[in-house]
Amino acid sequence: MTRLPQLLLAAALGLGALGAHAQATAPAAATAPAEYRLGAGDVIRVVVYQNPDLTLETRVSESGVISFPLVGHVRVGGRSVSSAERLIADGLMSGNYVKQPQVTLTLLQVKGNQASVLGQVNRPGRYPLETADMRLTDLLATAGGVASSGSDLLVLTGTRNGKPFRQEIDLPGVFSAEQNRANDVLILNGDVLWVERAPLVYIYGEVQRPGPMRLERGMTLMQVLAAGGGLNQRGTERGIRVHRKGADGKVQVIQQGMDDGVKDGDVVYVKESLF
Repeated sequence: MTRLPQLLLAAALGLGALGAHAQATAPAAATAPAEYRLGAGDVIRVVVYQNPDLTLETRVSESGVISFPLVGHVRVGGRSVSSAERLIADGLMSGNYVKQPQVTLTLLQVKGNQASVLGQVNRPGRYPLETADMRLTDLLATAGGVASSGSDLLVLTGTRNGKPFRQEIDLPGVFSAEQNRANDVLILNGDVLWVERAPLVYIYGEVQRPGPMRLERGMTLMQVLAAGGGLNQRGTERGIRVHRKGADGKVQVIQQGMDDGVKDGDVVYVKESLF
């Protein structure tokens, strides 16, 4: 008689542990990646177990429809692979063609869901969205990453909820702890990712290495001169001038301090010393 309360208590504790485990695993199930949804142009193969005559390799039409033996037209566009399998199986069962059909659909080529990467990347072009949760960084990696001439500023355009969408993205900010990958945007069919040209500053005159150079963030006039190898023997700090185009398109000649910042498109000219 004394063991019954103990057994009941143990059972209750066991149920409590199971409940806690279910609560702990619930968020993990909720965050499972979404399935890829079939789109127009996708090439698929459909196999029905023990029914080789029903094997079909076809392309999804522009209206999202395929023509399957015995069943006829089946609208698979916009459906996940598992949903399309169930739809075909239901058609075979309802027509009494196959009693318990086991349908397997394989995606051979992704053509219906694509995004473009343009601008200063190593491999610009159109790329298939092979997963339903492809992010900006995934798409950028597929295109070979930002080229040496590319900027940290990216522009993503597309359509969201039937409306035009445009977002400027600071690439280093995607990886910062504060942002927590909030700017690693989900890529949808038809999106276009544009990578800007890196900002440039031009230096010429009495310097060691004149020419254009990449303008890094927060770069000062002193850092620009250092990147150009510094002044040569004929150069003088008193002869440094910055030529900057204003909002009205006119070029202004500015005498800046060494710790002052420079801007995209600035031309730094170092005059020859007269003495």
